[in-house]
Formats: sequence, C-alpha cells, structure tokens
Amino acid sequence: MATNMKKKTARVEEKRETRPYAVAKYVRVSPYKVRTVLDLIRGKSVREAQAILDNCINGGAAPAKKVLMSAVANAEHNKGMDRGDLYVAACYADGGTMLKRMQPVSKGRGHAILKRTSHITVILDVKKAEGEI
Repeated sequence: MATNMKKKTARVEEKRETRPYAVAKYVRVSPYKVRTVLDLIRGKSVREAQAILDNCINGGAAPAKKVLMSAVANAEHNKGMDRGDLYVAACYADGGTMLKRMQPVSKGRGHAILKRTSHITVILDVKKAEGEI
C-alpha cells in the first residue's frame, strides 16, 4: 500500500502547477459576473490588468483584483519573479456551492433562489523576450 501512495504522490507532484497562481474560493459573486471581468484581463500585463480592474464597475472586479494581487505577491515572494515581467496567462471562475433560499409566492408556494458562489483562479507567467521561442 505504501508503494501505491508513493506513486500517487509522484503523479500529483508531476501535474502540479509550476507557474505562480492564486485561488479565492467561495466568493459570494456569481461566476457569470466574474467571467466577464476575467475576459478583459486575460493575456494582459499585470500593470494593465490592475488598471482595468481599478476602473471596472462590475461586481466581480473587486474580488478578481484581490486574486490578481495575491498571485503577484506569490510570484514575488515564493518564486522571486519581477512584477514588471509578469502577465496573466490564464484566469477562470468556476462555480462554487450555492446557498439555497426560498422566496414565498402566492397560494402558499415557494420558489427556490440560488445564491451562487465562485472559485476564482488567476495564473501568471513571465513574458518571453522578442528573440526567444
């Protein structure tokens, strides 16, 4: 049994993300709202993405900015990367658990209300120089 656990640990280690990233889980914003904001910053430099999120009035902009800045801090602190060289390689919002609430309606009935949550992930990478492949 111990050998299987060692093999599983090795497989997990191989698949682990090596690029700096940050995840915010159970954010009380619908993933639909966050995805529209993340589409704006995907592929942009960190400075440009931060400026876009500062000026965006969408409800998902504030939590997305927090995750972006956390990913930048992870890159600087854990990987020793320079903030100026980073760009948003990938970002996505997955649906989290839903809080289920009831809205009373006529004739003693109730309609379900789903208060959605999001898991926001931002993955950064280093820009390639012009001559590199």
